Amino acid sequence: MAKLIKTTIKLQIKAGQANPTPPIGPALGQHGLNIQDFCSRFNAATQEMSGDIIPVEITVYEDRTFDFRLKTPPAVDLLRKAAGIEKGSGTPHKKKVGKVTKDQIKQIAEKKMVDLNAFNPEQAQKIIEGTARSMGVDVK
Repeated sequence: MAKLIKTTIKLQIKAGQANPTPPIGPALGQHGLNIQDFCSRFNAATQEMSGDIIPVEITVYEDRTFDFRLKTPPAVDLLRKAAGIEKGSGTPHKKKVGKVTKDQIKQIAEKKMVDLNAFNPEQAQKIIEGTARSMGVDVK
């Protein structure tokens, strides 16, 4: 028999650094989940991705058990690393803060393909290029 789903929680956590402090503790605690169990399972699953921010979708069941699904790091995070910048521009169309190459865009699009709403790699690259433009990063 299938378990009844109570709710779904979406969080963004640094890989390998989940701990019971906010925002993780309160988000899971209000649904009666074992917070330490989630933290240790998440940290084990993301150990090799250290430094990346990993979006996670936690499905909470009525019997207080849970499953979680890891997603690829946000495009903004990947673009920031590729361009070697701290953060995007506050005025992206006036002030450019970095540059990325078409090859870097292609690599990011391939990595994000599973989470993007695109049917082919060319569409995925256009999505990533749009994200780059909106954060003030030039594509060369």
